[in-house]
Amino acid sequence: MRRVLPTVEQFVQGIRASDRVLLGRAITLVESTRADHQAMAQEIIARLMELPAPDTFRIGITGSPGVGKSTFIEALGMYLTGRGRRVAVLAIDPSSAVSQGSILGDKTRMEQLSASGMAFIRPSPSGDSLGGVARKTRETILLVEAAGFDTVIIETVGVGQSEYAVHSMTDVFLLLLLPGAGDELQGIKRGIVEMADVLAVNKSDGDRASLAAQARAHYLNATHLLPPKDSGWAPRVLACSAQEGTGIAEVWAALEEYRTTTQTNRYFYENRQKQAAHWFREALELGLAQLFYQHPAVKERYASLEAKVLSGKTSPFAAATELLDIFRK
Repeated sequence: MRRVLPTVEQFVQGIRASDRVLLGRAITLVESTRADHQAMAQEIIARLMELPAPDTFRIGITGSPGVGKSTFIEALGMYLTGRGRRVAVLAIDPSSAVSQGSILGDKTRMEQLSASGMAFIRPSPSGDSLGGVARKTRETILLVEAAGFDTVIIETVGVGQSEYAVHSMTDVFLLLLLPGAGDELQGIKRGIVEMADVLAVNKSDGDRASLAAQARAHYLNATHLLPPKDSGWAPRVLACSAQEGTGIAEVWAALEEYRTTTQTNRYFYENRQKQAAHWFREALELGLAQLFYQHPAVKERYASLEAKVLSGKTSPFAAATELLDIFRK
């Protein structure tokens, strides 16, 4: 028997009261592809956004596979919840569409944090594109913030385009690094390093402590060569051990310093406005694309034109122009 959905009002009141069950169900609506679920999700978000904006901090965290992101996030999350902060952990994982799983899986990688009543962990939604996953994550951010989670951590998988998506929806960007990985850039594109506001060499413990110190010095020198940031902030480079819990307080202090600095010079608020404008444009583009591909005449002509493009009988540009003309008419 299908469960009856709560009303929009019940969702709104439940989320405001930090009801984790209703919060989870609202996020499921956001992730759904059903038109009625999407409409309801948008109504819930619109109602919640009528309320005064909560004072929140959005933190993006990335790093190469094996750097210990989950262990670090759990250590940071436990540190913050122990100091009265309410932490939500979300993920950007477009690869989940291929594996039919999620980067956070069944949450077993963060057992301690997921058991805390001060934390909320949500695996990445499966999506057929990075854009789709990113859009759902942005809307989930609004829901968890409305539910009273003042610190939102967004984890990315590995390195690549997902970093740019996370950077476009967070206030500060933290890059985790490995000590002594041989290739000092560890396959990380320079653009990712340039985006980072705080860099932390993780696994700085035992025999790796001296290697971590060397890596920290290397990245400290590298950041001095980067162009100044619009935020007026000079990146901090630190060392920590998520496994041992050392250096976590210092990393948090650097993140807090970033927030204080950018709120004082107003960059923090200007950046959020730019992000909102970016999300608005992306939502329009996504909506237009859906209207285009669902147009009956476009759907009817699409396959034959695609076949002509693949066989070399017409150019992709001419085919696209013809479909756009059909859509406009």
